[in-house]
Amino acid sequence: MTTNHKLDTDNQIFFYEQDFYIFSNFSAFRLQMSGEDFDTSEAAYHWHRFHMHPGIQRSIRLAPSAHEAFKIAQENKPVQDAGWDDRKVGIMKLILLAKVNQHEYVSRKLLATGNRELIEDSWRDDFWGWGPNKDGKNMLGKLWMEVRDHLRLSRAGLV
Repeated sequence: MTTNHKLDTDNQIFFYEQDFYIFSNFSAFRLQMSGEDFDTSEAAYHWHRFHMHPGIQRSIRLAPSAHEAFKIAQENKPVQDAGWDDRKVGIMKLILLAKVNQHEYVSRKLLATGNRELIEDSWRDDFWGWGPNKDGKNMLGKLWMEVRDHLRLSRAGLV
């Protein structure tokens, strides 16, 4: 049996279920945004998919786990907001910024990654992660690196 999870290197950090799990949207870091409280960034992300459906939003926000929030969103995907695919990356970046701004531990851990490439080591998702063939977009990793750059500039007083 081969493992899908890699050990971090001097050049890369693989987050999903390992040492840098805090970068996963399933990690338990509460956040506030859009006037709501969320148990995880996963719940916040899926909540934003259903602006026109407050009942679905409420179910997602109150879901007992990130996995359950994900399942509720998947079950309701046919009625997600029009244009969601055009907005999802921008929304995710706002969520990640909220996470680092509201949790000093996450900020410190992110800055501690130095200049290493951040890769969501998901074998399932080739948009947010690098997928089963390791050739996915890794958008979550790329966004974390953008947030890291922004955080550095902010701490240096340059933004």
